[in-house]
Amino acid sequence: MEIFKQTNFDFLGNKWPFIIGSVVLSVAGLASLGLKGGPRYGIDFRGGAMMDVKFAGPPPADKIRSALSQHISGEILVQNVGGADNEVLIGTQLKSEQELAAARAAMTQTLEAAFGGPEAGRGKLDFNNAGRQVLIGRLRDPMIRAGVASSDAQVSEAVDAMVTFRDRERSGLVTRFEDLSSSAGVSPKILEIVKQECFLGQFAVRRVEIVGPKVGAELRLQAVLATLYALGGMLVYIAVRFEWIYGLAAVIAVFHDTIITIGLFSLFNKEVSLTVIAALLTLVGYSMNDTIVVFDRIRENLKILRREKLAALINLSINQTLSRTVLTSGLTFLTVLALFLFGGAVLHGFSFALVVGILIGTYSSIFVASPILVFWQSSVERRKRPAAMPAAPAPGAAGRRSSAKAVK
Repeated sequence: MEIFKQTNFDFLGNKWPFIIGSVVLSVAGLASLGLKGGPRYGIDFRGGAMMDVKFAGPPPADKIRSALSQHISGEILVQNVGGADNEVLIGTQLKSEQELAAARAAMTQTLEAAFGGPEAGRGKLDFNNAGRQVLIGRLRDPMIRAGVASSDAQVSEAVDAMVTFRDRERSGLVTRFEDLSSSAGVSPKILEIVKQECFLGQFAVRRVEIVGPKVGAELRLQAVLATLYALGGMLVYIAVRFEWIYGLAAVIAVFHDTIITIGLFSLFNKEVSLTVIAALLTLVGYSMNDTIVVFDRIRENLKILRREKLAALINLSINQTLSRTVLTSGLTFLTVLALFLFGGAVLHGFSFALVVGILIGTYSSIFVASPILVFWQSSVERRKRPAAMPAAPAPGAAGRRSSAKAVK
């Protein structure tokens, strides 16, 4: 399917605005990285604890941060996941392995004291933050005494029904005990026991991630090595498949895409996490594939149009692959743009990297990689030109040869 037929855009003739833009973005990004001491790494790479918490109402970010800062040292991140979902991501950096064991307990206890509700701390169990085994241990004896259960299996069955309803139907947060009876099928007698032994907290911890500082450092190193190995492997492949200058041009273009993307993360103060590294590796492969398509068409045209100048031949090749570029890049861009707009905060970094990367990767294949080939050929021709030209005769040599012929 061709969107454009027989186009004749002078891409290389309009390369300088894009090259200047790339230089400006690269310098600005590198300057930001230098001033900030590198990228802003997430919990995955720094080490620390990340907790996904759902609240019954709009989460008070400032109050959460203030409450946690009184009990937990270091930087505390509180990020809204979505206004409609009443969720926040709470992160804190841990500088030693010994802090890991107490991190989750301290964060949960602090949240419970500040947002647990009026019944918190009165001996009752928080139903929204209690695990299955804890609920079974708390409800077993009261249920057996009341005659609503006669064995551990019956207690487990009743608790499983309530926990399944809480986690699947209410995303971990039950706001009314009556919902357990009407929707989860809990009998009135069991519901009465649950009300006596438990209370409904105003928040629920949905997910907790804890990464030690040593593990974070190892993940950082592995992420850098994975990116370098990918670039090295692609350089070797293209050098063998085409010529070494093609491989160098493609890798320079991919480095250009990666540097600008990471620089924009620094300029916008966004975290670099494992999902962002996954997006960068996806970007490397996507940009390289786009460049290879253009290079493959250039190689085909070199066999057919041997007398054509390289710049004109590259312009022709880019025009011939323009429909394919617009279709693949355009549709992929719409997909990741939708993910960026509607995917939520958890996928925000991943989708932002892909949105930026697809835009930059598409134009770098045309306005960065291709001009490198023209520049290289021009430099090679300049080096060959003096050697190919005949040596100029010395002044007066022609006159002396004419005089000698006249004497003979």
